[in-house]
Amino acid sequence: MVRLIKRYGGGSRKLYDTEEARYVSLDEVGRWVRDGQRLKVVDAKSDEDVTAQTLAHVILEEERRGVSLLPSELFHDIIRRGGRVLSRGVEQIQNRVGHLVEQVKPLHDARTEMDVLRRRLDELERSLAQIEGRNGARKPRARARSSKRVG
Repeated sequence: MVRLIKRYGGGSRKLYDTEEARYVSLDEVGRWVRDGQRLKVVDAKSDEDVTAQTLAHVILEEERRGVSLLPSELFHDIIRRGGRVLSRGVEQIQNRVGHLVEQVKPLHDARTEMDVLRRRLDELERSLAQIEGRNGARKPRARARSSKRVG
């Protein structure tokens, strides 16, 4: 689902998130995009799509803060060759990143599941220690007997 943001004119260029019914910052917009949220930014007066301009503004603000997202050579190529270079490059990056995300998500899910299992195992061990403590001295656990055939 695409999140609709309305941009109000004037010097402040305020951004209004219609989903949460509140004003948002460029930082929030950048976080949403990094988290995979699709956005559409429209000018509140003209209803013109200003998504590309707003996202470029997000990049500019991050560059100003020293968070370099893209190499300066890419900006040189974009200016020299126009949007064609960028659109082809972005498409290739999206394909690669999409593929990587598909590979990383199952690993993240497995790691989360392992953390839950570790916590549950720790709880179980604590419970067993308490039970063994109530029953006097700690008894060694029974070992599995090997079955030997007598021939």
